[in-house]
Amino acid sequence: MRLAYDLIGSRETGAVAVVEVPEGADPMEVAEEIMRRHPQVKSVLRKAGGREGAYRTRPLEVIAGSNETEVVHREHGYRLKLDPRLVYFSPREATERQIVSELCRDGELILLMFAGVGPYAIAIARRRDAQVVGVEVNPVAVRYFRENVRINGLGWKVFPIEGDVAYVAPAMSGRFDRILMPLPLGAYSYVRYALAALAGGRGFVHFYYWGGSNALREAEDLFRREALSLGLEAKSIGHRIVSSYAPRVSKMRIDFSVRPAPLK
Repeated sequence: MRLAYDLIGSRETGAVAVVEVPEGADPMEVAEEIMRRHPQVKSVLRKAGGREGAYRTRPLEVIAGSNETEVVHREHGYRLKLDPRLVYFSPREATERQIVSELCRDGELILLMFAGVGPYAIAIARRRDAQVVGVEVNPVAVRYFRENVRINGLGWKVFPIEGDVAYVAPAMSGRFDRILMPLPLGAYSYVRYALAALAGGRGFVHFYYWGGSNALREAEDLFRREALSLGLEAKSIGHRIVSSYAPRVSKMRIDFSVRPAPLK
């Protein structure tokens, strides 16, 4: 049986499986097969819809195992406590988090928008001598974010803030060396806030975008227009396809170097 599913958790503390049940398949047979393959799985959750709402959560239905779906996920040496039924989290982006942490530099002050339970912030803080301010609107995710900072011993480097980026970021404008925007759908609405948060209008922004074959050009054009409207110049210095959702539809990250536009 060919199955597409994510494992969240660990062998030591138990895991949950999030599965797309194939059309016509028996959900219980699917769950039993996953639990046979992975004895650490304590719950199997079926996707019952798409991601929705301001919190980017997906409705998940327990089809086998325990209704207690909180787990401690391990990746690249750090731990993340979360409940996938209550917060957004993608275990498939573990490599992306490591790549982004490598792009960051020691000594930077970094703003992480849409921080979730803190995986990007913790990945960066473990690798770099940098400070990360993470903003997240979902209060449950913020609670887990704070707990994850504590259990990874990073309280002096990572600072979670609960709130909407549109309200929080303007209060911190002109302070940051680097901005991360790991929200593929809708991040474009917050580009202006990210640019205004850069210290002296100069620094780096990692902008995530979702689209088809023209997505890269669309993202670059959109970002540059916003920068120019603020008197800034944005240069694309790299990009990466993070994941594919469908044929010719991808989530990507575009890296921008920003500076004040030269006077004419």
